Amino acid sequence: MNILMVGDVFGEPGRAALKKLLPGLRRQHEIDLAVVNVENAAGGSGVMPGMIREFLDAGADVLTSGNHIFKKKEIIPAIGKENLLLRPANYPPGTPGFGYVTVKAGPHRVGVINLMGRVFMEPIDCPFRKADEIVPELAREARVILVDMHAEATSESVAMGWYLDGRVSAVVGTHRHVQTADERVLPGGTAYITDLGMTGPIDGVIGVDRELILQRFLTQMPIRFEPAKGPAALRGVVIVVDPDTGRATSIQRLAVAA
Repeated sequence: MNILMVGDVFGEPGRAALKKLLPGLRRQHEIDLAVVNVENAAGGSGVMPGMIREFLDAGADVLTSGNHIFKKKEIIPAIGKENLLLRPANYPPGTPGFGYVTVKAGPHRVGVINLMGRVFMEPIDCPFRKADEIVPELAREARVILVDMHAEATSESVAMGWYLDGRVSAVVGTHRHVQTADERVLPGGTAYITDLGMTGPIDGVIGVDRELILQRFLTQMPIRFEPAKGPAALRGVVIVVDPDTGRATSIQRLAVAA
């Protein structure tokens, strides 16, 4: 089974890059399932309800998110109805939306879990203990289980990879918008990368217009961030998984210009 996992879609440039590139990547790599992080899709912070169908129509099968998922209030009623747009599962009970889902990929079922780290982020529930709750539940119906670990600290992502090694098929990091070069299959058969990178403009600072970011660093004054203009790229990974065992056999980084 070939799985594509795509890093944070940032603003209109990221949306355009995803829609342009995803169909061809699915054909090129014979993708059975595509998981896309969309929490920065609306102007770099949040996602709007109308975008959900756009991403699914472009070839995404499951949409994940992170700490910006509720930045646009319009998403709150929509996320309670659309289980293909996930929010981190370790938000407290009562938070709208779904933290994990099981979907069909050909003859196979695949579980997808969205988690969020706590280091330098909101003090939400423990992602490690939440994973302990969810993984056995999903394992009863799916051999292949994928985890989007949305975290600030690289150490927390690495720790989650080792914590779930042998229990899930993949743990991939999102949020930092910089693709890391540490992709590997861990000894237990879990594909891992600390950060998928960003799908969006490449000439900004993690997606934002670089002049605005430079002003912020130089003056420390609050500035409204805007997505950078110019060329964009899609970043992510292709993971090959044995659907009978759930073990990954390879993970390959992608960085494709739009």
